[in-house]
Amino acid sequence: MANRGFRFSDKLYEVYVYDDLYYQNEFIKMPRDPSPLPTFAESRDLLPDPYWEGNEVAIDCWWKIWELAFQNLRKPTPESGFPANYIDTAFNDAIFMWDSAFILMFGRYGRRAFDFLRTLDNFYAKQHYDGFICREIGQPLGDDRFQRYDPTSTGPNVLGWTEWEYYLNFGDKQRLAKVFPVLTSYHHWLRTYRTWQDGSYYSSGWGCGMDNQPRLPAGLVDKWGQRLHEQFSHGHMTWVDACLQMLLSAKLLQAMAKEVGRESDVGDMRREATFLQEFVNNSLWNEDHQFYCDRFRDGRLSHVKSIGAYWALLADATPPERLGALVAHLENPAEFNRPHRVPTLSAGDPDYQADNGGYWKGAVWPPTNYMVLRGLTQIGNDRLAHEIAINHLRNVHRVFAETGTVWENYAPEAAKPGAARKDFVGWGGLPGTAVLLEYAFGLRPDVPAGKLVWDVRLTDAHGVKKYPFGPNAIVDLQCPRRASTRVEPNVTVRSNESVSVEVLWEGGSKTVAATVV
Repeated sequence: MANRGFRFSDKLYEVYVYDDLYYQNEFIKMPRDPSPLPTFAESRDLLPDPYWEGNEVAIDCWWKIWELAFQNLRKPTPESGFPANYIDTAFNDAIFMWDSAFILMFGRYGRRAFDFLRTLDNFYAKQHYDGFICREIGQPLGDDRFQRYDPTSTGPNVLGWTEWEYYLNFGDKQRLAKVFPVLTSYHHWLRTYRTWQDGSYYSSGWGCGMDNQPRLPAGLVDKWGQRLHEQFSHGHMTWVDACLQMLLSAKLLQAMAKEVGRESDVGDMRREATFLQEFVNNSLWNEDHQFYCDRFRDGRLSHVKSIGAYWALLADATPPERLGALVAHLENPAEFNRPHRVPTLSAGDPDYQADNGGYWKGAVWPPTNYMVLRGLTQIGNDRLAHEIAINHLRNVHRVFAETGTVWENYAPEAAKPGAARKDFVGWGGLPGTAVLLEYAFGLRPDVPAGKLVWDVRLTDAHGVKKYPFGPNAIVDLQCPRRASTRVEPNVTVRSNESVSVEVLWEGGSKTVAATVV
């Protein structure tokens, strides 16, 4: 079936090279969910309930985010073909792939009240015969907002990462088995239609999600003098973030295959992961800058230091001898260590916009900050992750205290909004929820490994009630005030089920079994 021809409708040739895995996509014919949408008032008692001594603004921000999130829940129209109730991107009348993938990173903590993850079902239900999934799909009619060969039509490929994070939190192998063929087919499409002859990947400003970042050749003209567009053109470049995201995807698909018994289906992913790992280090590492950079069509490497390079941490792409240099840029005040960390463009770049960040020309964005934090955890640098997270939260909470809400992005040089939309939940909900639980409090679930890691770095009293872990566990965690970070935390853990908590602190660790109540 892989080489079937074309469909003909309404005088339009729809030419597809079919991907066999398309026929394993269970979401395409999934019926529409008839269940009503929950309200915030109905759901509040089902949500995790955090506390942080002396930091009431953090708790007020937490509840404001959830209130806005529940206001943005939607039911699909019959005309859309969407099967699932979902959370709106809060941008226009469409759902966005890039935004949704990050919104769900905090939405998982509200799963007992609403299954936010099913938002992705609506993208999967719109997969094309060849594996393509559009990055922006209209809510009223379920229509793709881009033609599939347009350089801005899809990406970034981070859906698999969201699904994997949910698996770590809840251990749902049934879900993993359902999404595996969909994600694999989408990866196939990108490999077929978004690569150059050398196997490297390209994107565009809109396609990479960082719309106006100055990554194309100087003057926005190509070697022939043809005008390029900052947001729409691929510039015949190799895009470093696209390559690293595909490396991450290939590795995650292998991990999923192992969990669901489909290892024989990912031989190509093993080969591509090996290739991409070598490629990004041999061809995209700028030795002069000690940084991963885009490559122009003539083989020169760009000098732009984009936060997109830090997908290398999450993809575990960087060899040990380069890790120190790559991470050092995050601690350099002349680059990414600004008053509000982490700007999306190095402060040393001539296009860096200090005032409001100029959208992706230096603003601090919740999704890319979350990516950096998860990447630092991947390489074992939770000290720096906690430091960046606390800085990020302080700035977000200061803005919340002044404005009463959360924003799409933030200025890098002061505690104020960037060129941004307000009430943006949306991925604006990430810092005050996921970053709070995972990097201020240090709670990181690993249900497949049978443990909840609690990396205690705060000395303030803190904790959370009704923390969701696995299919059914509801956990209450409390840590009293400590005199210093080296003092062993005297934590209390209670749960309705048996849960093992690995407690870490400066200079020590212990395993605590939850008291079952």
